[in-house]
Amino acid sequence: MKRNVTLIITSLLSILLFSFHFADDIVRGIEEGDLFDFTGVLILAAWLYATLVLAERRSGLVIILLFSIGAAGIPLIHMRGAGLVGGAIANSSGVFFWVWTLIALGATGIVSVILAAQGLWSLRKSQSR
Repeated sequence: MKRNVTLIITSLLSILLFSFHFADDIVRGIEEGDLFDFTGVLILAAWLYATLVLAERRSGLVIILLFSIGAAGIPLIHMRGAGLVGGAIANSSGVFFWVWTLIALGATGIVSVILAAQGLWSLRKSQSR
């Protein structure tokens, strides 16, 4: 499978998992669910546009790389302090899905980071010739 197709697939999976996780955070009260959280929608829109329209360009690869780094870092953010399932989240229903989306989001984010970096590297090498 071509690297760019794999990058698009992993990036789309990360987008889907991020949207599940973001919605779950709002439902659980971890995020406020106010107008400020509309930035999450804007992030998803920019990431989706970069993945579907700009994936062949340097700008798209940079956007995908940055958002994938963020996706890979989300589990780290939730592992601070009381841990992944500590505090109020541990006694709520659906905690398995919440944790699973974190783990899967981290994994797809890391793979997307690697593939986007490889794509940028190959663009750099092809332009230097």
